[in-house]
Amino acid sequence: MRIAIWGALFTALVIVVILGPLFIPFLRRLRFGQPIRSDGPQRHLIKSGTPTMGGLLFLPGFLLTGLIWSRGSAGFWLVFLAFIIFGLIGFSDDLLKVVWRRSLGLKARQKLLGQFAGALVILILASFLFKRGTDIIIPVSGLHWDLGWLYYPVMATFIVGLVNAVNLTDGLDGLATGISFLVFLGFLLICLAAVNNPPLPLLNYGDLAIAAAIMAGCCLGFLVYNRYPAKLFMGDTGSLALGGVLASFAVLTKTEIVFFLLGLVYVLEVGSVFLQVFSFQLLGRRIFRMSPLHHHFEMIGWPEQKVVLLFWLLAAAGVVGALILVSI
Repeated sequence: MRIAIWGALFTALVIVVILGPLFIPFLRRLRFGQPIRSDGPQRHLIKSGTPTMGGLLFLPGFLLTGLIWSRGSAGFWLVFLAFIIFGLIGFSDDLLKVVWRRSLGLKARQKLLGQFAGALVILILASFLFKRGTDIIIPVSGLHWDLGWLYYPVMATFIVGLVNAVNLTDGLDGLATGISFLVFLGFLLICLAAVNNPPLPLLNYGDLAIAAAIMAGCCLGFLVYNRYPAKLFMGDTGSLALGGVLASFAVLTKTEIVFFLLGLVYVLEVGSVFLQVFSFQLLGRRIFRMSPLHHHFEMIGWPEQKVVLLFWLLAAAGVVGALILVSI
């Protein structure tokens, strides 16, 4: 098991690293450059034209590594399906923004409709394949709270929120990539612990741990090109795909509540946006210089690398805290 996990992580890392130098010039030839918001931090304008849609690199990393190391269980392929569904939504958004020069990409209602449909597909398949049920686990107490029919709209909202939180976090070089690497490591350990005490007896948690290792390896390999100064951006193709996979792990491990700590930075990022909007609407003033939260630190003068390092440390603390929580 350990050999397969470390082998999967290393294989995915190597595939992404090897394909990067081939993929980046290809995107440049297609002129798939990242558009930069004029109302954002001015230092970001220099990044305009950096190749985007790099999240496509995760696909061969995930699929090829899975064919080598995975047992091909239903849980593994359900995670891969989540990757494809949300990755396609992000890919469509990127195409509209980058190729057809529609600045905002998909309309909000189109994106949300696709995301909710994708979330329901994942939830229904989890219920059908693994008898997932409609309960969530309360941390520490271990109590199972059965939401009944409310489970589906509540969890679909959770999945869509998580997917968009990852997308919001992807605003600085290496930020979302490094954080996602840490969270996937957290899920890897959670899946290993679940092998002996499975929340879903019909699910192969060993194979699910391999899927988490593959995604961690893909993120680590992508970080080679996405760290500051970034040579490649993942785009919505990558960030929405990562969010979909993380959400599927939360559902399959019944750690939806724990994820608020496991994915601490995602929560802070999306929370800062909500607070900013509500404060401006109700009080007519902003809490932060700019949202999401990472931009606030930039606007008060922090260098980009310092902001990224701080958020990586926060993410690591959240992952450690979540692992302690599930072990109690």
